[in-house]
Amino acid sequence: MNKKIFVGIGLAVTLLSFKANEPTTWQLDSSHAKVGFSISHMMVSDVEGYFKKVEATITASTADLTDAVATMSTDVASINTDNANRDAHLQKEDFFDAEKYPTIDFKSTSFTKTKIPNAYIIKGNLTMHGITKPVTLTAIAKFGKNSFSKQDIAGFKVTGKLNRDDYKIAPGMPAAALGKEITVNINAEFVKS
Repeated sequence: MNKKIFVGIGLAVTLLSFKANEPTTWQLDSSHAKVGFSISHMMVSDVEGYFKKVEATITASTADLTDAVATMSTDVASINTDNANRDAHLQKEDFFDAEKYPTIDFKSTSFTKTKIPNAYIIKGNLTMHGITKPVTLTAIAKFGKNSFSKQDIAGFKVTGKLNRDDYKIAPGMPAAALGKEITVNINAEFVKS
């Protein structure tokens, strides 16, 4: 084979391979997303809440998302527990201190598939109340196409546990009044850019 033709074919294959591996970004569809949490109260019930304002993206160059990087940021002042007085108190210095620390931010460090279909272990760093700690989350993913816009979409159900002491949230509050463990429940739909 002519050397020039061989080199040309090799270059074309390389360029096509590079293009196939270009990162794809998935943007959060905020109208179909909820970043929720729950925590025990007086050891007899759970208080639930969520954040109304959330931004998130997932970037990946592989279809199975094994090289994905997920980022999420929530506006602390948008917290909603269906009680205006409690929501205002949660923004004070003894809880989230929203004026000083206005966002809760997460960035993944790994996105690992498990043996369960469409299940992932997501590890990353969570910054809350000015403190950054590593966290591990479990996610179930579903992929499809929006029947109206025809865009590719992905849905994630993400769960995890946090300890409020790790982030110095309400340090003076005894566990008998407010549980130490925070359960995270996220339902999020993303649209492929």
